[in-house]
Amino acid sequence: MRSFSDSYREAGVNIEAGYEGVKLMRRHVARTMIPGVVSDIGGFGGLFAPDIKGMAEPVLVSGTDGVGTKIRIAQLLDKHDTIGIDCVAMCVNDIICCGAKPLFFLDYIAIGKNEPEKVASIVSGVAEGCVQSGCALIGGETAEHPGMMAAGDYDLAGFSVGIVDKPKVIDNSRMTPGDVILALPSSGIHSNGFSLVRKVFDVEHAALDRHVPELGRTLGEALLEPTVIYVKPVLRCMEAADVKGVSHITGGGFFENIPRCIPEGLGAKIDKAAVRTPAIFKMLQEQGNISEHDMFNTFNMGVGMTVVVPKEDADRAIAALDCGAYVVGEIVSSGEKVTLC
Repeated sequence: MRSFSDSYREAGVNIEAGYEGVKLMRRHVARTMIPGVVSDIGGFGGLFAPDIKGMAEPVLVSGTDGVGTKIRIAQLLDKHDTIGIDCVAMCVNDIICCGAKPLFFLDYIAIGKNEPEKVASIVSGVAEGCVQSGCALIGGETAEHPGMMAAGDYDLAGFSVGIVDKPKVIDNSRMTPGDVILALPSSGIHSNGFSLVRKVFDVEHAALDRHVPELGRTLGEALLEPTVIYVKPVLRCMEAADVKGVSHITGGGFFENIPRCIPEGLGAKIDKAAVRTPAIFKMLQEQGNISEHDMFNTFNMGVGMTVVVPKEDADRAIAALDCGAYVVGEIVSSGEKVTLC
């Protein structure tokens, strides 16, 4: 007997569309399979057997997040195959700050009307994010919400679990004045501050497909650019240098996120002139008449992640990161957690 409910379909939920979505996404999920995956998608839970050989005291580290209102840009452009990268990035970039290697990821898609091709496109981006971070997509959920969401609307969230040997957890207690702060370049706005972005650019009425010379592409392409996933560069850096702190620069910008890896009594002295800021931020600031403080307190300004290492390790760390990292500041004795100078 096939699973189908005429009554449920009349209420707005198409069970068979859900099955078709799972069928279409299987090839994307298959790209993420790594050693340790025990289960296939479609079960009640995702099973993963981590390899803990050689670990003295394995610790699981988890992170969860969503994409936020950047999804509106994907909807306006009807381009859904990269937004999943942002979802994975927002989770795995958080857990790598502890030094943890992501093991697996699960997603949750709430959608007004289940369109199998659209769902599969969203999941293709999730799978790409998992490939970039070296973790497996072992499950998820798609929920059709008629009456709660418009037919074309959806939201995307997820979570990841990683592992690190306790002696290797990144520990800021050894941070000292004179340590340097490395900036890992962002690809643009990433996935934060989009309520302000949408207001400044009036995206509901803007010509998102118009080429913008200073951006070298359309505004829509610049806004939808996926978040950089920093997992593999940071893992390489941990092997090459003494990493004392890592911060993922998300909502709250420099002022909220850099201090999260710095102990009491110390602060970050950031050289503003050294910050390599993409043109999209200048456009935002000028068109929105946004103060410098608010820009650095809302956006990443071109720095998606910071890593703190001893000064003598800086060159080795930059080489290992291999992502265009550069020195953007230093750790100082200070009551101010972040100073821009």
